[in-house]
Amino acid sequence: MTESVSQRPENSSLDIPQEVDSSRIIQQLADELSVRANQVSAAVGLMDEGATVPFIARYRKEITGGLDDTVLRQLEVRLLYVRELEARRLAILESIHTQEKLSPALYSAIMAADTKQRLEDLYAPYKPKRRTRAQIAIEAGLEPLADAILADKNAVPEALAADYLNEEHKITDTKAALDGARDILAERFSEDADLLAQMREFLSTQGLLYSSVVEGKEEEGDKFRDWYAFSERLATLPSHRILAMLRGRQQGFLDLRLGLQVEDEEQTPHPCVARIADYLDLDAEFEAMASPRGKWLADVARWTWRVKLLTAFESEFITQLRERAEEEAIKVFADNLKDLLLAAPAGPKSVLGLDPGIRTGVKVAAIDATGKLLDTATIFPFEPRKDRQGSLNTLAALVAKHHIDLIAIGNGTASRETERLVNELIKDFNLNKVKKIVVSEAGASVYSASELAATEFPDLDVSLRGAVSIARRLQDPLAELVKIEPKAIGVGQYQHDVNQRELARSLDAVIEDCVNAVGVDVNTASAALLARVSGLNSTLAKNIVEWRDNHGAFNNRKQLLDVARFGPKTFEQAAGFLRIQQGDNPLDASAVHPEAYPVVERILAKIQRDIKDIMGQTAALQGVSPTDFTDEKFGLPTVKDIFNELEKPGRDPRPEFKTANFQEGIESISDLIPGLVLEGVVSNVAAFGAFVDIGVGQDGLVHISALSDQFVKDPREVVRVGQTVKVKVMDVEVERNRINLSMRLDDEPGVGNNHHRSARSDSKGSSTNKGNPRGSHQGGQRQRRREAEPMGAMAAAFAKLKK
Repeated sequence: MTESVSQRPENSSLDIPQEVDSSRIIQQLADELSVRANQVSAAVGLMDEGATVPFIARYRKEITGGLDDTVLRQLEVRLLYVRELEARRLAILESIHTQEKLSPALYSAIMAADTKQRLEDLYAPYKPKRRTRAQIAIEAGLEPLADAILADKNAVPEALAADYLNEEHKITDTKAALDGARDILAERFSEDADLLAQMREFLSTQGLLYSSVVEGKEEEGDKFRDWYAFSERLATLPSHRILAMLRGRQQGFLDLRLGLQVEDEEQTPHPCVARIADYLDLDAEFEAMASPRGKWLADVARWTWRVKLLTAFESEFITQLRERAEEEAIKVFADNLKDLLLAAPAGPKSVLGLDPGIRTGVKVAAIDATGKLLDTATIFPFEPRKDRQGSLNTLAALVAKHHIDLIAIGNGTASRETERLVNELIKDFNLNKVKKIVVSEAGASVYSASELAATEFPDLDVSLRGAVSIARRLQDPLAELVKIEPKAIGVGQYQHDVNQRELARSLDAVIEDCVNAVGVDVNTASAALLARVSGLNSTLAKNIVEWRDNHGAFNNRKQLLDVARFGPKTFEQAAGFLRIQQGDNPLDASAVHPEAYPVVERILAKIQRDIKDIMGQTAALQGVSPTDFTDEKFGLPTVKDIFNELEKPGRDPRPEFKTANFQEGIESISDLIPGLVLEGVVSNVAAFGAFVDIGVGQDGLVHISALSDQFVKDPREVVRVGQTVKVKVMDVEVERNRINLSMRLDDEPGVGNNHHRSARSDSKGSSTNKGNPRGSHQGGQRQRRREAEPMGAMAAAFAKLKK
């Protein structure tokens, strides 16, 4: 049997570190992120001082060696984990040292552990726990019996056990003695960190997750029928399948088990039992079970697997699958949210927002180029009132009165009917210069009923606030969507099933990065938008708005210091991201940080020009080198950024505004015909494909295999939320409200398209795949065993491992 660090060592006098080794953390993070340790050290130092990721990425490039926001976000997340790991390492060392059981080998193993799981495995034998059967057996004096059988290859367990009968501890026969010895060894083996690591590696590559229907729940859980007899390797399970099965288990319809797929269902010994025996260096006698000792050790190994390890590993791996799936689902949501927030803005144009409805009418809101609400109305062009002409007259009057440039139509119920009404308006009243755009209204109703909306529009009916939101999100999606709880925007995958704290942290980081990448006009931004600026919070945002209301517009960035609780540190973090248009200093409208204004002054002195003459003039700095203006504080990266800002001040990273044109006459799912090619907008991207709004009130699915003629690993390699795409209708299921689409326009409906999957987005924004969930990217079905009982099931384990 191999020597293990988890065996109880002799008393130790090793010195235990009293505090976390920061250099150890820095080096580990540097190795993980493939950057230099001094870069990590600098970034961590700035973060510990309160600097935000956008600020560090933009204005501290010299200090961090140019780490970008993506690496800094990864560093931010991993830093928390590694610090928790190091704190736990010290606590474990101290605990074992206090027990006087810390050997040099164990100390080295603990110091080398690079995950929390490995640390806990090493700590398991020394962790205070409830009184176990093994401990009771040890108290009865049976540990020497266990050691004697293990040490002597010629031992006869029954004969040795006769010497350990003990009436006081109710060890009245040899069977009781041997059972106690078995419990001692089983616990010892199950707490061996190296054995656990080997078993974990084996199961991670060879293990399968089995899903079966809970008996008696077949009809009630019909929506999970694809998982009633399903298995797939742990290593290949995609996040959406994992989350679907976990949802089924949580709702009481599915039973999930860990198991193996073996050729011989009666294979003896069980593969996991064999690996336990192999690790313990049990000889061939174990395999043949020819001797009393061999048979007894075989029983111990089986007992260790089925009683100690099976259920523990089952719980552990299902937990790991959930965490892995949640991590991927959160990333999908974060990526989609970023695309949505950075969607092209229509810009400062007057907009008429329409929130469609039938019985309750179409809510209308007119806003000016700055987003200020000018007028509202409710029209009833549909049943039951059917006041079509009156509705057209009202809309025409609003367009004329407020010089409307764009009409934004929410994409919910009655969207196409409302769009048809607007088409009629444009034609009948000769409003050809007015453009109509269908806008996602996801989250508009949530905003309407929010405290923020009530503060913005205290006297406006809740139903009309949604129309304002629809109009404003066309002007500037970022400025309006930050007012809405991200989870209500509806671009996630099983978003309500994942860790909500981690989801919120990730989405907050995305919003912060997007807001600061674009910049914020301090004189027009809402408190909700200002609160997302680097260094600010909701209190400071409200203080800025209050100062603005009391004193008028800010004329320069220095005035920010007059705002209550807006101190120098906050100014350092926030000033570069806050813009002041038409202020005292043209630089205040750019991303040049006030701390770098002296650099600009040196540039102006050299070229002998005024700042107003060079802002936005590409040719103004020709022949001037950024290297001429570096100093101890501002290196080449910052000076280059300054040059770029002077050439294109306050440049917006968002793309040019474009819209999709929904085909006339295609207004409902019943209008769709396989083979039809349509234009649409990507509304959501999931791990298995993309959902596209084609203007029929129900998004269609482009399965990942139909996104491109090339192999696609990640749908976001091809499409992004908000992108306009052309798709072909492949299949329509009107009764199930499902639409299969393809972006491979040469595909023919019904020919070689078995890889297409149907899916739907539920009202909460999550997606469920209700077609065959086991298709590969190339259209083939994974081989799976529906009939075999999962070997991870406890009943099967007992049946196959007995004798």
